[in-house]
Amino acid sequence: MIDLRSDTVTKPTEEMRKAAYSAEVGDDVYGEDPTINKLEETAAQLLGKEAALYVTSGTQGNQIAVLTHCRPGNEIILESESHIFYYESGAVAALAGVQTRTIKGERGEMCPKLIGEAIREADQHFPETGLICLENTHNRAGGAIISIDNMKDIYKVGREKNIPIHMDGARLFNAVAASQKPVTEFTQYCDTVQICLSKGLGAPVGSILAGSKEFIKAAHKWRKRLGGGLRQAGIIAAPGLVALTTMRERLIEDHENAKVLADGLANITGIQLVNKVDTNIVVVDVSGLKMNSTEFVEKLKQKDILCGTFGPNLVRFVTHFNVSTEDINQTLKIVHQL
Repeated sequence: MIDLRSDTVTKPTEEMRKAAYSAEVGDDVYGEDPTINKLEETAAQLLGKEAALYVTSGTQGNQIAVLTHCRPGNEIILESESHIFYYESGAVAALAGVQTRTIKGERGEMCPKLIGEAIREADQHFPETGLICLENTHNRAGGAIISIDNMKDIYKVGREKNIPIHMDGARLFNAVAASQKPVTEFTQYCDTVQICLSKGLGAPVGSILAGSKEFIKAAHKWRKRLGGGLRQAGIIAAPGLVALTTMRERLIEDHENAKVLADGLANITGIQLVNKVDTNIVVVDVSGLKMNSTEFVEKLKQKDILCGTFGPNLVRFVTHFNVSTEDINQTLKIVHQL
Protein backbone atom coordinates (compact mmCIF):
# COMPACT_ATOMS: atom_id res chain seq x y z
CA MET A 1 0.00 0.00 0.00
CA ILE A 2 1.04 3.57 -0.76
CA ASP A 3 -0.67 5.46 2.03
CA LEU A 4 -1.27 9.13 1.22
CA ARG A 5 -4.24 9.64 3.55
CA SER A 6 -2.32 11.65 6.16
CA ASP A 7 1.09 12.23 7.69
CA THR A 8 -0.31 10.60 10.85
CA VAL A 9 0.05 7.12 9.35
CA THR A 10 3.84 6.98 9.54
CA LYS A 11 5.57 4.06 11.23
CA PRO A 12 8.25 4.82 13.87
CA THR A 13 11.83 4.61 12.68
CA GLU A 14 14.27 2.03 14.02
CA GLU A 15 15.91 4.77 16.08
CA MET A 16 12.54 5.63 17.64
CA ARG A 17 11.85 1.98 18.47
CA LYS A 18 15.26 1.60 20.12
CA ALA A 19 14.77 4.83 22.03
CA ALA A 20 11.45 3.55 23.39
CA TYR A 21 13.01 0.26 24.42
CA SER A 22 15.91 1.84 26.29
CA ALA A 23 14.11 4.91 27.67
CA GLU A 24 14.80 5.86 31.26
CA VAL A 25 11.44 6.28 32.97
CA GLY A 26 9.77 7.48 36.15
CA ASP A 27 6.34 8.66 37.30
CA ASP A 28 5.58 11.79 35.29
CA VAL A 29 2.69 12.86 37.53
CA TYR A 30 5.38 13.30 40.19
CA GLY A 31 7.60 15.00 37.62
CA GLU A 32 10.05 12.09 37.84
CA ASP A 33 10.20 10.80 34.27
CA PRO A 34 13.62 11.99 33.01
CA THR A 35 12.80 11.31 29.36
CA ILE A 36 9.64 13.40 29.45
CA ASN A 37 11.48 16.13 31.35
CA LYS A 38 14.17 16.19 28.67
CA LEU A 39 11.59 16.28 25.88
CA GLU A 40 9.73 19.17 27.49
CA GLU A 41 12.92 21.13 28.15
CA THR A 42 14.16 20.54 24.60
CA ALA A 43 10.82 21.57 23.09
CA ALA A 44 10.52 24.73 25.20
CA GLN A 45 14.01 25.86 24.22
CA LEU A 46 13.43 25.09 20.54
CA LEU A 47 10.11 26.93 20.49
CA GLY A 48 11.43 29.94 22.39
CA LYS A 49 9.06 29.48 25.32
CA GLU A 50 9.71 29.24 29.06
CA ALA A 51 8.16 25.81 29.57
CA ALA A 52 6.42 22.95 27.80
CA LEU A 53 4.02 20.10 28.58
CA TYR A 54 3.86 16.68 26.93
CA VAL A 55 0.26 15.78 26.02
CA THR A 56 -1.27 12.77 24.37
CA SER A 57 -2.51 14.47 21.20
CA GLY A 58 -2.76 17.73 19.34
CA THR A 59 -6.46 17.98 20.15
CA GLN A 60 -5.71 17.56 23.85
CA GLY A 61 -3.04 20.23 23.60
CA ASN A 62 -5.38 22.67 21.88
CA GLN A 63 -8.18 22.00 24.35
CA ILE A 64 -5.89 22.46 27.34
CA ALA A 65 -4.82 25.77 25.84
CA VAL A 66 -8.44 26.94 25.54
CA LEU A 67 -9.29 25.70 29.04
CA THR A 68 -6.27 27.45 30.54
CA HIS A 69 -6.66 30.75 28.71
CA CYS A 70 -10.44 31.05 29.01
CA ARG A 71 -13.30 30.76 31.46
CA PRO A 72 -16.84 29.51 30.77
CA GLY A 73 -18.89 32.05 28.85
CA ASN A 74 -15.92 33.46 26.94
CA GLU A 75 -15.78 33.61 23.17
CA ILE A 76 -12.79 32.58 21.07
CA ILE A 77 -11.96 33.91 17.62
CA LEU A 78 -10.67 31.46 15.02
CA GLU A 79 -10.64 30.79 11.29
CA SER A 80 -13.83 29.25 9.93
CA GLU A 81 -12.18 26.01 8.76
CA SER A 82 -9.56 25.70 11.46
CA HIS A 83 -8.89 22.34 13.08
CA ILE A 84 -10.07 23.49 16.52
CA PHE A 85 -13.42 24.54 15.03
CA TYR A 86 -13.81 21.88 12.34
CA TYR A 87 -12.27 18.66 13.64
CA GLU A 88 -12.29 18.64 17.45
CA SER A 89 -15.87 17.47 18.09
CA GLY A 90 -17.09 20.76 19.52
CA ALA A 91 -14.76 20.27 22.47
CA VAL A 92 -14.34 23.98 23.21
CA ALA A 93 -18.08 24.12 23.95
CA ALA A 94 -18.33 20.72 25.64
CA LEU A 95 -15.25 21.12 27.85
CA ALA A 96 -14.40 24.80 28.21
CA GLY A 97 -17.91 26.22 27.93
CA VAL A 98 -16.84 28.82 25.39
CA GLN A 99 -18.45 29.77 22.12
CA THR A 100 -16.70 30.28 18.81
CA ARG A 101 -16.68 33.32 16.56
CA THR A 102 -15.33 32.35 13.17
CA ILE A 103 -13.71 34.50 10.52
CA LYS A 104 -13.34 33.29 6.94
CA GLY A 105 -9.71 33.46 5.98
CA GLU A 106 -7.80 33.68 2.72
CA ARG A 107 -5.76 30.47 2.43
CA GLY A 108 -6.16 30.15 6.20
CA GLU A 109 -5.04 33.69 7.00
CA MET A 110 -7.49 35.84 8.94
CA CYS A 111 -7.60 39.57 8.32
CA PRO A 112 -6.28 41.41 11.41
CA LYS A 113 -8.81 44.20 10.84
CA LEU A 114 -11.70 41.72 10.91
CA ILE A 115 -10.31 40.18 14.09
CA GLY A 116 -10.19 43.61 15.69
CA GLU A 117 -13.80 44.21 14.69
CA ALA A 118 -14.85 40.80 16.07
CA ILE A 119 -13.40 41.44 19.53
CA ARG A 120 -16.30 42.16 21.88
CA GLU A 121 -16.71 45.49 23.59
CA ALA A 122 -17.49 45.59 27.30
CA ASP A 123 -21.26 45.13 27.45
CA GLN A 124 -23.49 42.96 29.61
CA HIS A 125 -25.07 41.49 26.46
CA PHE A 126 -21.81 40.16 25.00
CA PRO A 127 -19.43 37.36 25.91
CA GLU A 128 -15.87 38.45 26.61
CA THR A 129 -13.32 37.57 23.95
CA GLY A 130 -10.92 35.24 25.74
CA LEU A 131 -8.59 33.96 23.03
CA ILE A 132 -7.56 34.26 19.38
CA CYS A 133 -6.51 30.97 17.74
CA LEU A 134 -4.32 30.55 14.67
CA GLU A 135 -3.41 27.40 12.73
CA ASN A 136 -0.06 27.03 10.98
CA THR A 137 0.17 25.29 8.60
CA HIS A 138 -3.55 25.35 7.85
CA ASN A 139 -4.89 21.90 7.06
CA ARG A 140 -8.12 22.73 5.24
CA ALA A 141 -6.36 25.47 3.29
CA GLY A 142 -4.21 22.70 1.81
CA GLY A 143 -1.23 22.97 4.14
CA ALA A 144 -0.93 26.71 3.55
CA ILE A 145 1.67 28.66 5.51
CA ILE A 146 0.30 31.50 7.61
CA SER A 147 2.84 34.23 7.02
CA ILE A 148 4.95 35.70 9.78
CA ASP A 149 3.69 39.17 8.84
CA ASN A 150 0.07 38.06 9.25
CA MET A 151 0.86 36.50 12.62
CA LYS A 152 2.66 39.66 13.69
CA ASP A 153 -0.30 41.86 12.79
CA ILE A 154 -2.76 39.60 14.62
CA TYR A 155 -0.47 39.45 17.64
CA LYS A 156 -0.44 43.26 17.69
CA VAL A 157 -4.25 43.31 17.73
CA GLY A 158 -4.25 40.85 20.60
CA ARG A 159 -1.75 42.90 22.58
CA GLU A 160 -3.76 46.10 22.07
CA LYS A 161 -6.88 44.38 23.44
CA ASN A 162 -5.05 42.27 26.05
CA ILE A 163 -6.20 39.02 24.42
CA PRO A 164 -3.79 36.05 24.24
CA ILE A 165 -2.92 34.23 21.02
CA HIS A 166 -2.75 30.44 20.76
CA MET A 167 -1.26 28.75 17.72
CA ASP A 168 -2.31 25.27 16.67
CA GLY A 169 1.08 24.46 15.19
CA ALA A 170 0.44 20.78 14.59
CA ARG A 171 2.38 21.11 11.32
CA LEU A 172 4.40 24.18 12.29
CA PHE A 173 7.70 22.57 11.32
CA ASN A 174 6.39 22.15 7.78
CA ALA A 175 6.02 25.93 7.67
CA VAL A 176 9.51 26.30 9.11
CA ALA A 177 11.07 23.94 6.58
CA ALA A 178 9.31 25.53 3.61
CA SER A 179 10.04 29.11 4.63
CA GLN A 180 13.62 28.44 5.80
CA LYS A 181 12.94 30.65 8.82
CA PRO A 182 13.76 29.78 12.45
CA VAL A 183 10.77 28.40 14.34
CA THR A 184 11.03 31.27 16.81
CA GLU A 185 10.23 33.69 13.97
CA PHE A 186 6.74 32.18 14.11
CA THR A 187 6.35 31.44 17.82
CA GLN A 188 7.34 34.96 18.92
CA TYR A 189 3.89 36.04 17.75
CA CYS A 190 1.85 33.71 19.92
CA ASP A 191 1.55 33.27 23.69
CA THR A 192 1.11 29.52 23.48
CA VAL A 193 1.74 26.92 20.80
CA GLN A 194 0.89 23.27 20.26
CA ILE A 195 3.09 21.14 18.02
CA CYS A 196 2.36 17.57 16.96
CA LEU A 197 5.11 14.97 17.19
CA SER A 198 3.10 12.29 15.38
CA LYS A 199 2.34 14.08 12.11
CA GLY A 200 5.20 15.07 9.82
CA LEU A 201 7.84 14.37 12.48
CA GLY A 202 6.79 10.74 12.56
CA ALA A 203 6.63 9.86 16.26
CA PRO A 204 4.00 7.24 17.16
CA VAL A 205 2.18 9.38 19.74
CA GLY A 206 2.13 12.75 21.48
CA SER A 207 2.19 16.51 21.16
CA ILE A 208 3.76 19.44 22.98
CA LEU A 209 2.05 22.49 24.46
CA ALA A 210 4.43 25.38 25.21
CA GLY A 211 4.11 28.79 26.83
CA SER A 212 5.09 30.72 29.94
CA LYS A 213 5.98 28.94 33.18
CA GLU A 214 2.81 30.27 34.79
CA PHE A 215 0.66 29.06 31.90
CA ILE A 216 2.20 25.57 31.85
CA LYS A 217 1.72 25.24 35.60
CA ALA A 218 -2.00 25.86 35.13
CA ALA A 219 -2.06 23.61 32.05
CA HIS A 220 -0.67 20.73 34.15
CA LYS A 221 -3.86 20.77 36.22
CA TRP A 222 -6.08 20.78 33.17
CA ARG A 223 -4.14 17.87 31.70
CA LYS A 224 -4.76 15.97 34.94
CA ARG A 225 -8.47 16.85 34.89
CA LEU A 226 -8.72 15.49 31.35
CA GLY A 227 -7.15 12.20 32.39
CA GLY A 228 -3.85 13.03 30.77
CA GLY A 229 -1.63 12.53 33.81
CA LEU A 230 1.01 10.02 32.70
CA ARG A 231 3.11 7.55 34.62
CA GLN A 232 6.19 5.85 33.12
CA ALA A 233 5.52 7.56 29.82
CA GLY A 234 9.14 8.05 28.83
CA ILE A 235 8.60 4.95 26.69
CA ILE A 236 6.33 6.95 24.37
CA ALA A 237 8.10 10.28 24.88
CA ALA A 238 11.49 8.91 23.78
CA PRO A 239 10.41 8.47 20.13
CA GLY A 240 8.98 11.98 20.32
CA LEU A 241 12.36 13.33 21.37
CA VAL A 242 13.98 11.53 18.44
CA ALA A 243 11.34 13.00 16.12
CA LEU A 244 11.81 16.52 17.44
CA THR A 245 15.59 16.46 17.18
CA THR A 246 16.17 14.46 13.97
CA MET A 247 13.13 14.67 11.70
CA ARG A 248 12.59 18.40 11.17
CA GLU A 249 15.13 19.02 8.40
CA ARG A 250 13.90 16.21 6.15
CA LEU A 251 10.37 17.67 5.87
CA ILE A 252 11.50 19.50 2.74
CA GLU A 253 11.63 16.09 1.00
CA ASP A 254 7.90 15.68 1.64
CA HIS A 255 7.28 19.12 0.17
CA GLU A 256 9.24 18.27 -2.95
CA ASN A 257 7.29 15.02 -3.37
CA ALA A 258 4.02 16.91 -2.89
CA LYS A 259 4.95 19.35 -5.66
CA VAL A 260 5.81 16.47 -8.02
CA LEU A 261 2.48 14.86 -7.20
CA ALA A 262 0.58 18.12 -7.64
CA ASP A 263 2.19 18.89 -11.00
CA GLY A 264 1.53 15.36 -12.22
CA LEU A 265 -2.11 15.31 -11.14
CA ALA A 266 -2.73 18.76 -12.64
CA ASN A 267 -1.59 17.43 -16.00
CA ILE A 268 -4.18 14.64 -16.00
CA THR A 269 -7.32 15.48 -17.96
CA GLY A 270 -10.33 15.74 -15.64
CA ILE A 271 -8.35 16.57 -12.49
CA GLN A 272 -8.01 20.12 -11.25
CA LEU A 273 -5.49 21.19 -8.61
CA VAL A 274 -7.34 23.14 -5.92
CA ASN A 275 -4.61 24.44 -3.61
CA LYS A 276 -1.30 26.20 -3.97
CA VAL A 277 1.08 23.58 -2.60
CA ASP A 278 3.15 25.24 0.11
CA THR A 279 4.04 22.11 2.05
CA ASN A 280 2.98 18.44 2.07
CA ILE A 281 -0.75 18.55 1.25
CA VAL A 282 -2.29 18.29 -2.23
CA VAL A 283 -6.02 18.81 -2.83
CA VAL A 284 -7.62 18.09 -6.20
CA ASP A 285 -11.10 18.25 -7.71
CA VAL A 286 -11.94 15.00 -9.50
CA SER A 287 -15.41 15.91 -10.81
CA GLY A 288 -13.98 16.20 -14.32
CA LEU A 289 -13.43 12.43 -14.24
CA LYS A 290 -17.21 11.96 -13.99
CA MET A 291 -16.92 10.50 -10.49
CA ASN A 292 -17.19 11.85 -6.98
CA SER A 293 -14.43 11.81 -4.40
CA THR A 294 -15.67 8.63 -2.71
CA GLU A 295 -15.63 6.74 -6.00
CA PHE A 296 -12.18 8.06 -6.86
CA VAL A 297 -10.76 7.08 -3.47
CA GLU A 298 -12.25 3.59 -3.74
CA LYS A 299 -10.81 3.05 -7.23
CA LEU A 300 -7.34 3.98 -5.99
CA LYS A 301 -7.73 1.74 -2.95
CA GLN A 302 -8.35 -1.18 -5.28
CA LYS A 303 -4.95 -0.35 -6.81
CA ASP A 304 -3.24 -0.30 -3.38
CA ILE A 305 -3.12 3.49 -3.08
CA LEU A 306 -4.82 5.21 -0.15
CA CYS A 307 -5.96 8.84 -0.10
CA GLY A 308 -8.88 10.65 1.51
CA THR A 309 -12.06 12.51 0.60
CA PHE A 310 -12.03 16.23 1.39
CA GLY A 311 -15.51 17.10 0.16
CA PRO A 312 -18.02 15.75 -2.39
CA ASN A 313 -15.58 16.24 -5.28
CA LEU A 314 -12.32 16.94 -3.48
CA VAL A 315 -9.55 14.47 -2.65
CA ARG A 316 -6.60 15.08 -0.35
CA PHE A 317 -3.14 13.53 -0.66
CA VAL A 318 -0.55 14.00 2.10
CA THR A 319 3.13 13.17 1.68
CA HIS A 320 5.34 11.96 4.54
CA PHE A 321 8.58 10.14 5.20
CA ASN A 322 7.12 6.68 4.45
CA VAL A 323 6.28 7.83 0.91
CA SER A 324 9.14 7.87 -1.60
CA THR A 325 9.52 9.62 -4.94
CA GLU A 326 9.03 6.20 -6.54
CA ASP A 327 5.72 5.91 -4.70
CA ILE A 328 4.66 9.29 -6.09
CA ASN A 329 5.52 8.22 -9.63
CA GLN A 330 3.61 4.96 -9.16
CA THR A 331 0.59 6.89 -7.85
CA LEU A 332 0.61 9.16 -10.90
CA LYS A 333 0.88 6.15 -13.19
CA ILE A 334 -2.15 4.50 -11.58
CA VAL A 335 -4.25 7.69 -11.63
CA HIS A 336 -3.48 8.08 -15.34
CA GLN A 337 -5.03 4.65 -15.87
CA LEU A 338 -8.34 5.37 -14.10
